[in-house]
Formats: sequence, structure tokens, C-alpha cells
Amino acid sequence: MAVVTNTENGVAVTNDDEVRALLNTVDVEYERWDLSRVAADATADEVLSAYSDEIDAMKRRCGFVTADVIDITPEVPGLETMLAKFDKEHTHSDDEVRFIIGGRGIFFLRGMEGQVLSVEVVPGDLIRVPRGTTHWFTLCTERRIRAIRWFQDPAGWSPNYTWSGVDREFEPLCFGPAYFGTLAQKTISL
Repeated sequence: MAVVTNTENGVAVTNDDEVRALLNTVDVEYERWDLSRVAADATADEVLSAYSDEIDAMKRRCGFVTADVIDITPEVPGLETMLAKFDKEHTHSDDEVRFIIGGRGIFFLRGMEGQVLSVEVVPGDLIRVPRGTTHWFTLCTERRIRAIRWFQDPAGWSPNYTWSGVDREFEPLCFGPAYFGTLAQKTISL
């Protein structure tokens, strides 16, 4: 489940209903999807096939024309260059929808009043960041994420950078199992 933190007061929520409510304050949608349909090592084609009904429904709902699976690992050539496209505050001309299959990352979302929410996404989380929403993204310590992505343009998305510098004010802190360790995994049953 996602961890959403209000960066102004440090309050974090993990309950699905509270996550949805807090993300609704910045018009972002959140869902939890079942991961039991595919093995962790499933190919991209197997993943797309297993979720084809949901992928098609999202395409119809949001006007997307294509979907793919991105698999980012520390071994990806040019990883730092790739991440540099995501980790500066930007917007898009279409919605950004991601269903996380593996790994973890953080979306930082800036609301109309300037408040910033950090959203640590984990496997099973689906997030829809509406077009025009100022945000940025970074990976957690493991530097790994695997996700289904949807696009309105078959060529992919283009960032429209704000160059506000706000993104430099926030550290990407992930508070999942890697942070808390095995004791938390046993106690919290992640």
C-alpha cells in the first residue's frame, strides 16, 4: 500500500481510504490492484495479457492508445540520464497512469496552493496523475521499479519542466520494508 506524506506537517497515511482522500486533495486517483495474476519474473507480454481487461478499460476511460511495461533496475544503461528526465518538477499534456508491479518509487505532487505530497508507490498501487499536475518522480534506494504505463501518444510522454526548483527542496525518503527492515516486515506484515 502507498505511503502518502504531507510534507508540510510530516503526517503520513497508509490506510487505502485515507490515501485516496489525501490524494483527492490534489485531484490524483489511487487504486489497489491484485498482483496474483502474474509471477514476479513474468515477461512484459505476460503482464500485458494478464491485465488486458483493465488496460483496455483504462484506455477507454482516459483516451489512451497504448500501454507498455517499463522495467527499471540498477543495471539499466544510462539509468542516471533516464532518471534525470523524471526527477525535476514537470507537467504533462496527458494523464500519467502507472500500475506498480515491482519495486518502489516516490511521486512528489504539488497542489494548487503549493503544498507538496510525497507518494511512495509499491507493488499493487495504481496512481493517475491528471494532465497539468506539477509533479516529479524518483526511485527508492533499491533503484528498481516495474510498472504498466499508459500513453495517449504512441511516442510516449514529454515533460514540460517548470524549472521552479521546488524539487531540490525535498529528499526522496522511502519508508517501506527496506527502511524499517525485517522486524517491521514481521510486525507490520508487509
